[in-house]
Amino acid sequence: MKGRLLIVDDEEIVLRSCQRILRGDDYEIDTAQDGLAAIGMVNENEYDVLILDIKMPRMDGIEVLRRVKESRPDIDVIMITGLHDIGTAVQAMKLGALDYLPKPFEPEQLQDLVSRAFDRRAMRAGTLDFDAEENSSYHFENIIGSSLPMQNVFRMIARCAPTNSTVMIRGESGTGKELIARAIHYNSLRKDRPFVAVDCTSLSENLLESELFGHVKGSFTGAVSNKKGLFETADGGTLFLDEIGNISMSTQAKLLRFIEEREFKAVGDTRTLSVDIRLVTATNKDLEGMVADGEFREDLYYRINIFPIEIPPLRERRDDIPALAAHFLNRFTEDMNHKATEFSPGAMNLLMNHDWPGNVRELENVIQRAVILASGDVIRQGHLVNIIDMLPHVDLDIPRTSEELKEIKKVARRKSVENVEKHFVLGALKRNRWNVTRAAEETGMQRPNFQALMKKYDIRIRGIEPDEND
Repeated sequence: MKGRLLIVDDEEIVLRSCQRILRGDDYEIDTAQDGLAAIGMVNENEYDVLILDIKMPRMDGIEVLRRVKESRPDIDVIMITGLHDIGTAVQAMKLGALDYLPKPFEPEQLQDLVSRAFDRRAMRAGTLDFDAEENSSYHFENIIGSSLPMQNVFRMIARCAPTNSTVMIRGESGTGKELIARAIHYNSLRKDRPFVAVDCTSLSENLLESELFGHVKGSFTGAVSNKKGLFETADGGTLFLDEIGNISMSTQAKLLRFIEEREFKAVGDTRTLSVDIRLVTATNKDLEGMVADGEFREDLYYRINIFPIEIPPLRERRDDIPALAAHFLNRFTEDMNHKATEFSPGAMNLLMNHDWPGNVRELENVIQRAVILASGDVIRQGHLVNIIDMLPHVDLDIPRTSEELKEIKKVARRKSVENVEKHFVLGALKRNRWNVTRAAEETGMQRPNFQALMKKYDIRIRGIEPDEND
């Protein structure tokens, strides 16, 4: 079976029509004629997609949607609505509905929405097949993450990928913004055309303009021949501008002109060129603050911020750390022909409880160095303790007034206490092989109080047995 559907509508004819339209696609289909019945069926069964009418007796579709998203946020919901209920359908989208379908609808419209819903689920599960094998390392299934924050990112990618909308990817350094950009491209209609990435940080202003727009011979010192720019190279495909917050005001003006008119001139040229590209940008900067400070054009900001996607830092998606660590371990042991195949429980807990200021890129580097240091088949704490700085950094601004000094001193004292508490708990756990009961007894604390400190600092234990080795 491709998947399991629940169709909810108070009109029997609608239920039968939807079943008939979708039956040929080999879905397993259940039906319900009111909202309360639908809630009961969702609680008792595993559904992938819910097709839900808005106006129904006993409980309307909006309330059903709200309850389903609270208990089963993984279910994709498609709303069915009359033309006069479009405003309600928009409200449903804000509550988490995947899409809506106005009545009356064509069979192909329903088939397309359901098919796209299952494609999105396959993307999130990493099971969707692609034709372009040479680019397989950049496809959706290679973005590792089953945590709720990453599932939200996957939904955003799946929503925008089939369109031509300009996308802005925001996130800290090392979160994988280019991987997200490539996932958008390779799940779009442009996937067979070029994906061109530009690091706006690595080039000076003149070189960046030449790289983007090209130049003609003699336009500047060193321009010994005509050069085609990346805008032309990306024609028909996607141009990814990484760290767009670093481009100069002059380049911003030229980029804005291109976005507005889809035309540009090579450096030193008088001819106007036109290309068809999709623009995806990324930044780790506060562009709103830069606009307020006059460092980034407000008109350009609004042009590139059509569809923003926020990538969560690794410390906010700790549940993904074991899968990411295993992925990097497999890759580096294969590349280096090493024997290490797993992490000891103690080593995994060190990874789980580090704050990862460098995000996924830092984790990747840590695992690579640990593989080099390891001589056996297990990565242990000893391979990590000299790599991970477990002490959090406290960055405080220098005060200018006595009031600011008092406030910062309070913050510093609180952070110092938190630092001591966190490492008090971590130390007790490590000494007792991550056994919570024994750690609490050693410190003289009641187990509930010790666990409260663990919860306070998001210290997690994964699969630890008292007698396992570090």
